[in-house]
Amino acid sequence: MKIPNHPTLIKRMIDARVKKLAATGPVLAASLVKIKKHCGRPGCHCQTGEKHVGHYVTYKEKGKTRTVYVPLDLLEEVKAWIAEHRRVKKLSQEISQLSIARIRGHVTARRRKAGRS
Repeated sequence: MKIPNHPTLIKRMIDARVKKLAATGPVLAASLVKIKKHCGRPGCHCQTGEKHVGHYVTYKEKGKTRTVYVPLDLLEEVKAWIAEHRRVKKLSQEISQLSIARIRGHVTARRRKAGRS
């Protein structure tokens, strides 16, 4: 993202991102993983070829990684929740960068205005 020098442009960019910041649905701060494994039954097809596939979300809770199974009928919704979290997180980081730029440019803008008097 390119950050402009002019404080008015920075403020406009911040305002535009703040408007987009509202979540459109549930937000899930987790990662989705696909695990292939053997089930352990002697006659199962997974012993000789294709393994069983399961989807899990991993997340941090009190500094420990936790894992939860995701049923197939919820898989698309969970993907959307994780994507929403990433979108909100990215916007939040952009707003922070623009805010820092606005703080840095504040003194320069005041000096410009003082020189016009």
